[in-house]
Amino acid sequence: MKRLLDLAEIFAHSTGVIALLIALAVLDPARVWAWRSPPSPGGSADLGERAPFLRLIGATFAGGIVTDLIKATVTRVRPRAMDLAMAGSAIDTFDRTATSLPHPGHGDLMSFPSGHAAVAAGFATMLAWRYPHGTWVFAVFAMLAAAQRVFASAHYPSDVLFGTALGMAGAAVLLGRVAAPRAGAARLR
Repeated sequence: MKRLLDLAEIFAHSTGVIALLIALAVLDPARVWAWRSPPSPGGSADLGERAPFLRLIGATFAGGIVTDLIKATVTRVRPRAMDLAMAGSAIDTFDRTATSLPHPGHGDLMSFPSGHAAVAAGFATMLAWRYPHGTWVFAVFAMLAAAQRVFASAHYPSDVLFGTALGMAGAAVLLGRVAAPRAGAARLR
């Protein structure tokens, strides 16, 4: 099980996700590079290109960017650096003095929220939007990636839950109301 969780991190790590996005662009170019916007309420559809691949990248990483902004202002000691004897409650984990390390690194104080979980959730949301038949598979990969962060003592469960919510919200905002392309849509042009 540990090996499976370790492998799941590729679905949440920026380098792994970029490699997967490149593979997606190569393997399914018709659905990655083009889509048509939905018709406006009183008009016709805008058939112009709308930088779809950039939007997919944005949907994947938006939540991760927001987590980085939050981490810059919120201090939370990672579980691996926490002195559990000093923690009476979860609130105590937000106190930088609760660390068990004599000289904690900056990363040891950046547990909340999980950027890995945000990227995994954003990526899974984008993939589910793009390929609805794989929704459960993508959700399982995102959950495994989030679980890996907890089992590696990098995050608390609340960190990954909040990161997951940010990832899904970021993807939803960037994908908006644009309909996902249907299989064969590129041939209909």
